[in-house]
Amino acid sequence: MAEVLSQSQIDALLNAARSGEMDLSASAEKNDKKYRKYDFYSPRKFTKDRLKMLNGIFENYTRIINSRINAQLHTTCEMQVESVEEQRYYEFSNGLSEGDVLTLSDVCVDQRAEPDAQPVLFHYTTTLMLSMMDRLMGGDGDLGNKISGGYSMTNLELKLYESMVKDMITPLGSSWENYVDLDFQFRRVETNPTLVQLIGLDETVVIVGINIRFSNCEGRLNICLPGLTLTNIFTQIAAANQTGRGSGEDNRQEIMGILRDSELDVVAELGRTKLQLQDIYFLHPGDVIDLGQPATGTIQLYVGNAPWFSGKIGTQNKNMAVKIMETYDNQGRREQ
Repeated sequence: MAEVLSQSQIDALLNAARSGEMDLSASAEKNDKKYRKYDFYSPRKFTKDRLKMLNGIFENYTRIINSRINAQLHTTCEMQVESVEEQRYYEFSNGLSEGDVLTLSDVCVDQRAEPDAQPVLFHYTTTLMLSMMDRLMGGDGDLGNKISGGYSMTNLELKLYESMVKDMITPLGSSWENYVDLDFQFRRVETNPTLVQLIGLDETVVIVGINIRFSNCEGRLNICLPGLTLTNIFTQIAAANQTGRGSGEDNRQEIMGILRDSELDVVAELGRTKLQLQDIYFLHPGDVIDLGQPATGTIQLYVGNAPWFSGKIGTQNKNMAVKIMETYDNQGRREQ
């Protein structure tokens, strides 16, 4: 039940408001901060769970490429996923300038890329990439104030850029392997990203921001994932989960089918005996070794060094053969 104020308390509040001791506008601003305005013009397409999944995927991706960068540049760097946000594409494109370089990558399923599919876009800050190139060529990566705004890369720098980016795009497919089999393939490099309009300006995208920090340089990698591409991927993940839950019997049959085609060595042991090394040394073709049991006795058949069957030796179509007499169960297998 709400608390009821007395008349004296009401008068005290009114006097405080008139005298300025209570700032009503400040309290109103605090209340406004508790609410977030919803944009009905651009409703959210992906839930928080989906964005959380993407955050985990790209955290795994940063661990993979971090080790690659450290090995390639012979240095150490720190990588961290700073943000995973759903935006409109124009919000991403407006942050690019004419001197930036944009990398386009295709998403392939079963080693095939859709011809009209929207590409995944990779954007590295210019200062970061130039510092990495300097380290790759034997420098210390300290550019200082040498890079001015609107810097345009030379043809040689673009070749190095392309080589380094290809090596960092390929491992992205491994980050999705817990959910779906994907392959990311390099398409091309765009030196003027303001002219790239492969994605509609009002289309939904997810921007993944990754901070990369070296000892003397820091930059950012932004990955733009088209909303349509993500929708198709999440649909495949949902279908795979449904199939996995409802087809346990089919999976068992498939596994058994694979096992039936497996090859195993089956060894028939005729008997065992002990000989001295001197006797073995003087053995010649045609000599007879006594195994200590009759030719019509029971022999053992081994599969993977474990006894599975017992049988008797004989011939079939003038070939040596073994007739299986008994099959051992798990508890009854025994050495004889």
